[in-house]
Amino acid sequence: MNPSSSSDTAEFQFPQGKWRDRPESYSARVEADLGGLSHVGKVRTNNEDHFLIARFGRFLESLQSNLPENAVPLRSEESGFGMAVADGMGGAAAGEEASRRAIMGFVNLVLRTPDWILRLDDEPLTDEVLRRAADRYEKVNESLEEQARDDPGLRGYGTTMTVACSIGRELFVAHLGDSRAYLFRGGRLQQLTRDHTLAQELLDRNVIDRAEAASHRLRHALTQSLGDHGRAIQPEVLRVSLEDGDCLLLCTDGLSEMVDGDSIGTILGSGAPARTLCERLVDAALAAGGKDNVTAVVARYRMP
Repeated sequence: MNPSSSSDTAEFQFPQGKWRDRPESYSARVEADLGGLSHVGKVRTNNEDHFLIARFGRFLESLQSNLPENAVPLRSEESGFGMAVADGMGGAAAGEEASRRAIMGFVNLVLRTPDWILRLDDEPLTDEVLRRAADRYEKVNESLEEQARDDPGLRGYGTTMTVACSIGRELFVAHLGDSRAYLFRGGRLQQLTRDHTLAQELLDRNVIDRAEAASHRLRHALTQSLGDHGRAIQPEVLRVSLEDGDCLLLCTDGLSEMVDGDSIGTILGSGAPARTLCERLVDAALAAGGKDNVTAVVARYRMP
């Protein structure tokens, strides 16, 4: 069996000549300042956005042994950081349910995985992380559709979801809908994800330009989402190598619709703590009208 197998469990073989070596921990030495904030906005009466920030990992701690001193570490750890934002839709409380259930479903699938990948020493392992992310999106979508069949109050509900996971220097992003992931590096803001909207498709076909897409009447018409819509999904999955000082932003369209990229970049470039950055981003969206729920999750990375 190999890591790219359809199974979530891969057999491990000792590298030739290295089985006695103690692997150096790297991922646990990466630091991240994390923050998140969600606000109902100034127009809507309920918040259909949900977010999650998590630290995950595995560790070994020696409690008692008669092995020679330093033969095994007193404690060894590998860890990473996970973030998700989801923006629900469907009327009444259905949108709230869709975004909440999507994130919970994704996390539960991760927790059921018997072999967590926390070292990326081989290229096939990075491919497997991306494969698993796409597969989990498919399973979440199937679950939401099944729940809607069982509960008539949830018919037609759906949600966007953008998930980011960092392991050491490697960042993995999975995405569906028009929530976004941005990376701020060296004074420049880069949008990592592509909006799954009809306006974006028109832009891709050069029917409209970027300025027109930002205000086009079809900019909220989703072509991809999770939920009860009876369509196949094609989640976007990507990998980025992080650098020291990188700042990652996940947000719903309640932020990106109200605050332009230059303003977002200025806020992220201020050097403030992650929680403060989220407050400033949300405040900027509210000051611009707050026409939708607004959610921001920020991670600033420090590399060893």
